[in-house]
Amino acid sequence: MEKKAQMQHLPLVWAGPILRRMQPSRLTFWLAVSSPVEAKLALLPDQQAPIHIEPDSLQQSTLCLKAGKHLCFLLIDLPLAEPLPEDCWIGYNLSLKREGASECEWLDWRCWAPDLCYPDKVSPGFVLRSRIQNMLHGSCRKPHHRLNNSAASEQSSDGLNRADDFLQAHVHSAEQWPSVLIMSGDQIYADDVAAPMLVAIHRFIQVLGLPSESFEGVDPLPMPDATPLYEQDAHYYKRETLLPDTNANAALKDLLFGGTRKPIFTSDNAQNHLMTLAEVLAMYLLVWSPEPWRLIGLEAPSELSDEHRETYQQEQKEIASFAASLSEARRVLAHLPVAMIFDDHDITDDWNLTAQWEQTAYGNPLSNRIIGNTLLGYLICQGWGNAPEKFSKALMQEVQDALSQPGEGVHEQLIEQLYRFSDWHYRWDTQPVLLVLDTRTRRWRSERSLDKPSGLMDWEAITDLQADLVGHDAVVLVSPAPIFGVKLIESIQKVFTWFGHPLMVDAENWMAHRGSAHALMNLFRHSKTPRNFVILSGDVHYSFVYDIELRGRQRGPDIWQITSSGLRNEFPTRLLDIFDRLNRWLYAPWSPLNWLTKRRRMKVIPRRPVPASRGERLVNDAGIGLVELSVDGRPVRALQLCADGRDIEFELYEPEAHWQ
Repeated sequence: MEKKAQMQHLPLVWAGPILRRMQPSRLTFWLAVSSPVEAKLALLPDQQAPIHIEPDSLQQSTLCLKAGKHLCFLLIDLPLAEPLPEDCWIGYNLSLKREGASECEWLDWRCWAPDLCYPDKVSPGFVLRSRIQNMLHGSCRKPHHRLNNSAASEQSSDGLNRADDFLQAHVHSAEQWPSVLIMSGDQIYADDVAAPMLVAIHRFIQVLGLPSESFEGVDPLPMPDATPLYEQDAHYYKRETLLPDTNANAALKDLLFGGTRKPIFTSDNAQNHLMTLAEVLAMYLLVWSPEPWRLIGLEAPSELSDEHRETYQQEQKEIASFAASLSEARRVLAHLPVAMIFDDHDITDDWNLTAQWEQTAYGNPLSNRIIGNTLLGYLICQGWGNAPEKFSKALMQEVQDALSQPGEGVHEQLIEQLYRFSDWHYRWDTQPVLLVLDTRTRRWRSERSLDKPSGLMDWEAITDLQADLVGHDAVVLVSPAPIFGVKLIESIQKVFTWFGHPLMVDAENWMAHRGSAHALMNLFRHSKTPRNFVILSGDVHYSFVYDIELRGRQRGPDIWQITSSGLRNEFPTRLLDIFDRLNRWLYAPWSPLNWLTKRRRMKVIPRRPVPASRGERLVNDAGIGLVELSVDGRPVRALQLCADGRDIEFELYEPEAHWQ
């Protein structure tokens, strides 16, 4: 009776439902719940009779992973006998009850997420678009980010809240409903965690009853399990002090906790890097749902120093503001198909940037475990729903075993298996086709030096991509890092790389590795390449639009690089303003420097944002991107919906061009 009373005290649903791959003949839902459940689903297409999914069919299509006493992850991957209608609103009513509960204890969304529905709608819902007419996209959602624009400090700085505003304005217009929400990396910042967030994670772990992870044999961490990490003096702002101060640990400290020692392009809370699988799983729930926050507080631990306490109090305000806006974020994720892919901060800063980095990271038991835990968390919370068929039942059983015995041999074996997994990329058969690239695990390592940047995709991966492109007239290509970036910033990264310090400036760009850059340009020039490429990217913490033409004996395809970053992150204002203006002067059409640094004769047209100051081409505002496509797959409109309420539109056909 005591256990049942405790279960009833906890929310039934911690996070979700999040819509993942949604097709007329197959629907995918992801949820996190507090106990094993049974589910019922009714689909409610406009102007049609309700469709009630048979419980047996739903049960056979549901896989449950039990992560702790009070945490289970569900993926419902439901095939449908009859395709659903396209281009109309389809409501859904998902009802749940705890396993073993009586029939009278079924609870629909009104009971466990009463704020999930938009006004004037009787249920949450979605629209299956026959073609991609418009889409939302963004990346880099850092919970403790504070807007550069201090005048907007009282407003939420989360791009998902602007997405919610957009959906609410178009909730009765199926033809304006976005086809997809693309989250192109850094959905969490595992390597950059504000102390109030880490405090919340530790308190939530206790609520969830997640098992303590074993660290036996994980050198150089001097503790048998994760228990000391969650105690009152949990090394906030100083996790690097957990490691013995020896020369052998210096490289490891820099790799995991050295973000604050970088001059630019950096993580500012690297000392709070997530370490355990429980921390990773708890953070996902805390950034996607308001429900966990109702049970935990953010009061500071008593052991903080005066200096750290002041920092904590400022970050506490930002985390509280972030948590207060999560109802709207959850509502967006419950109404749009969400395509996700990792970038570095989902796992760790500079992930696989150089071959030397890989040797250091994977050659040490502690960093190997930490990176493996964040990758496993990505599989469960993101990768699983992108393409469920890629993750076999045998693999998911190994995931369940690792969740049951964190830190034991089965956990270690699974991590090594995930490092060898090479199928994180995926495609959705939309119109035009959506291809999402893995630019992190299939790297083209430098042949010249171990400390030179690796190419973002190796020859085999680019060859596979070329095969996926054959037969399509248009494609939406998701590359977490922009394929065509700001040349001045890439040049700065090149200078640091030349001096042997690529990690200091996050030299993550396609042009940093000659082999991958040439292979990619050859792909664009292939005779069977689609005529229209729309490349969506994030990563850089500013937004821009480039129109690229490849010139040669035969004209190449129309390529648009559309970057929106970040959902809740920005670049240092003054620094980006300097970079933006210097880039236009140093690489202007008449500049000798531009002619000396041509990128294989590309005609690059930076599109002007409106409103913007004279000469400005880079938008430095947190928010979310909105792209509208024509029938043939060309962009006809591109906007940054800013978190502070402004809309900035790029002039897609401004007659301004220069060679790069």
